[in-house]
Amino acid sequence: MEFRRRTLIVWGLLITLSLLVAACGTAPTPAPAAPAEQEAAAQPAAEEPAAEEPAAEEAAAVEEPAEEAAPASGKLEVFSWWTSGGEAAALDALFKSFNDSNPDVEIVNATVAGGGGSAARAVLQTRLAGGDPPDTWQVHPGFELIGQYVEPEFVAPVTDLYKEEGWLDVVPQTLVDMQSVDNDVYLVTVGVHRGNGFWYNKKLLEENGITVNETMSVDEFFEIAETLKAAGVTPLCVGDSGIWANAELFENTLLGVLGPEGYQGLWDGSVAFDSPEVKQAMEVYGRMLTYINDDHSALSWDQAVKALIEGRCAFNSMGDWAYGEFVNAGLEDNVDFGWVSHPGTDGSFMIVADGFVLANGAPNEEATKDWLRTVGSKEAQEAFNPLKGSICARTDCDRAKFGPYHNWSMDSFSADALVPTVVHGAAAPADFQQALNDAVTIFVVDQDVEAFAVALTQASQMSGIAP
Repeated sequence: MEFRRRTLIVWGLLITLSLLVAACGTAPTPAPAAPAEQEAAAQPAAEEPAAEEPAAEEAAAVEEPAEEAAPASGKLEVFSWWTSGGEAAALDALFKSFNDSNPDVEIVNATVAGGGGSAARAVLQTRLAGGDPPDTWQVHPGFELIGQYVEPEFVAPVTDLYKEEGWLDVVPQTLVDMQSVDNDVYLVTVGVHRGNGFWYNKKLLEENGITVNETMSVDEFFEIAETLKAAGVTPLCVGDSGIWANAELFENTLLGVLGPEGYQGLWDGSVAFDSPEVKQAMEVYGRMLTYINDDHSALSWDQAVKALIEGRCAFNSMGDWAYGEFVNAGLEDNVDFGWVSHPGTDGSFMIVADGFVLANGAPNEEATKDWLRTVGSKEAQEAFNPLKGSICARTDCDRAKFGPYHNWSMDSFSADALVPTVVHGAAAPADFQQALNDAVTIFVVDQDVEAFAVALTQASQMSGIAP
């Protein structure tokens, strides 16, 4: 409960502190200064070694960092669930950045397919319980990081890296707080996704005489959906072979109906899951499900995005990792595809951040720390995020290296109300997250609002969310 209260306070602060990101390019990472004094002391020692013994000791001290900076070697196992086309391309960009400075390290790409880590986390937990950790793995900050990995002592702190690399000067303090316990940091964040995206096939809509404005209300979506349905076009693509994708559709709909303040109230206990406004959101969600593709349960999230790309449907509600699929397919922003906030959520930013940890007892600790240095670097984040769809976790990335969507997302991050995702582990404990997935699975079939509300109310009480 203490961590939940601390997390909720952090999310409130995030709305204000996120303005730091708007200043991309204005907070350069401090470069380490040359040790001029040590060089000056070392020179006389070289000329008069017998007479200047203290200086010789200083010279020896200067040489020690060079030994510590020797390139790492051996194998480095990187565990993640980035297997779709856009995700794999972005991960490869990180691998290339790492190997440029660590050519003697062999990367073991231990990916497990399944969007949102739906399959990967179960595999990882089995390995951790058996004392067989990978060197590093992908983690979301918040409850997922703290509850699943920090408290059981599966990960080691990386506070020293933050200090050595100057990251405390370029990573928003609230992001640091979300991945810290007792003043120790446990995660190096590589990117920040916007979870409440609503993507559309621009040419398909134009063919049907539909223009999308800069924002979209729930009623506007239903009007467009009826027009598309009458024309024989599937309005909304969903790929929920991993049920989390449909849970994300519900999460975004909750935000759209309740607004950011009401949505935040779900996680501090001030808004009940059986309240009239939540039931209204459930009804809106149920109506949205009447416009989805018939084969939704057979598709993964990225296959649903592919269906959108191919013109087999018009819209897709998904985080901006979907953007990576558009890039991987060679599509152009605002030409082949467009985006708005999920209906009703304009003015809100659903945060889904990604990072990597240092395993407690990592098989190759030296290489893992070098990997984390890469992940946290400006250069690697500028290479990774344009391919992934996310924005930098640092405040000093060059906006000119990012396209129209990313700049729109950066503006949203700096100006809009920031809210935590439950589907991706930030807003609530893992047991509630699982209960939500289970309840959504049932609701997709029966659309029983009362049963849905009861299930989530009970889950919120059991997980400690409700008072």
